[in-house]
Amino acid sequence: MKTSKTTITLFAALCATMSGGAVAQPDNATHIPESEIMTVFEHLGETIDQQIRVVDIGDDINVGVGILKRVGNRTEGEEVNAIVHHRVTEIYYILSGSGILVTGGDESNAREFPADNSSVLVLIGPSGSRTVVNGQVQTVKPGDVVVIPAGVPHGFRHIQDQVTYLSMRVDPDQTLPTGYAHPSLSD
Repeated sequence: MKTSKTTITLFAALCATMSGGAVAQPDNATHIPESEIMTVFEHLGETIDQQIRVVDIGDDINVGVGILKRVGNRTEGEEVNAIVHHRVTEIYYILSGSGILVTGGDESNAREFPADNSSVLVLIGPSGSRTVVNGQVQTVKPGDVVVIPAGVPHGFRHIQDQVTYLSMRVDPDQTLPTGYAHPSLSD
């Protein structure tokens, strides 16, 4: 897996755009070097998603930067197990691998995640799972960017081997913990 300064710069620009442009002028930038991304990636273990940092970008808006790795899966038929974030918009930048991502669609079997769930508290804010059919189907591969607005269910229907991606999480309600840094970064 390889990231670049261009990747991080691209995401900073996208996140600023997603916040509506009325951002108060912060007095400093947050640099997330490749070494931090790789350190957190190496600490994924059995999890699929880890937050690297959560940054206050002004006007009470946070941006979380996470790294995710999903391994091969295949779903027969149209049904997809999806997740929906009620307040956080996600921007994916695909680093390696490929898969079929399904977004939107007709929802059933809605289940909300408990408010005290660590994923809700640190990674994604208030969220739930759904079964979806008839969603938009797209193959994602390295270099692709996908913007998933809050409230849009999304899930992978088919991952050939694995897909690894950065997720920028635009959090306009600061539901994610401002100033968070992954514990492995303090080692």
